[in-house]
Amino acid sequence: MDEPEPFTYDGGRVDPGERTNVRYTVSETYLGDPVRIPVTIVVGEDPGPTAFLSAAAHGDELNGVEVVREVAHEWDLDDLQGTLICLPVLNVPGFIAQERYLPVYDRDLNRSFPGKAGSTSAKRMARRIFDNFVEPCDVGLDLHTSTRGRTNMLHVRADMADSSVARVAKAFASNVIIDGQGPDGTLRREASESGTATVTVEMGEAHRFQREFIDRALVGVESVLAEFGILPTERVRWPGWRTVVEGSSEKTWLRADAGGLVDMHAARGGVVREGETICTIANPFKTERTHVEAPFTGLLVGILENPVVYPGNPLCHLVKLDDDTLDAIDRSDGPESPRDPTPPSVAE
Repeated sequence: MDEPEPFTYDGGRVDPGERTNVRYTVSETYLGDPVRIPVTIVVGEDPGPTAFLSAAAHGDELNGVEVVREVAHEWDLDDLQGTLICLPVLNVPGFIAQERYLPVYDRDLNRSFPGKAGSTSAKRMARRIFDNFVEPCDVGLDLHTSTRGRTNMLHVRADMADSSVARVAKAFASNVIIDGQGPDGTLRREASESGTATVTVEMGEAHRFQREFIDRALVGVESVLAEFGILPTERVRWPGWRTVVEGSSEKTWLRADAGGLVDMHAARGGVVREGETICTIANPFKTERTHVEAPFTGLLVGILENPVVYPGNPLCHLVKLDDDTLDAIDRSDGPESPRDPTPPSVAE
């Protein structure tokens, strides 16, 4: 039987059966003070894979922060097999300022991976995080929310052409998986290309804790750790129904063709039929209205929360549904209602 191995990083070591909380230096402020990210590392007494959980690569996206904190500090991890690395706040400067991007020249940390020593501040920070806590892992979950003024239903984004990544995506047990590699520099794309099978989890909106999303994401995290044997006493979940959205023809962002105030007629996670009015845009006097109709039957993965728009502003993210998926949704409790039966397999 294999022996468990310690987890090592630049400046530290965690032995089997131990856990540590560290504030790891990734940069410096204008005053030369350290910029340090919080990291919790738990190494089981038995061998197994290494997984990371990360959040707040965008500093104002908070739901994932609480997910990672609860896993690290409230879960019973005594039966852990392998190693779990918990990174609740990647973008500490953005988190402190409650801004999406790094306040240093507005750099996007989630377009800076895997990073580069000797480059921009964002890429130097990304390199430190990537080398020490991402690349050594087998599996990763990077938790996000929508940006300000919008909200997403819980879903996974993953490169389903990569069988290892697809296994992670299916194990998370969300109803919707949006297929694609992701943009260059995103944590999930760069990690997956380096051999750490990683997906993005999207849920809710920025600047708040939303308990319903946090609880559902915790179920998904537990399911992934069960699938890979990291939490062998838990079980893998099945969401009741699933759709994998492939290609640009199966998804679209609907944008405003007129400026004004928006009245949404459909909810996040709702099903809309082709030709149905999703929202109307009206002027202040309500004398002129623009009706925005669904171009196909689909699911509203994301919608506008801030009800004011200029022409060109995004209104909603619509993904196409086939008849079998529509039937499965009709038989279920709805797209955003958690389901909990054990599946026959998630690695099909």
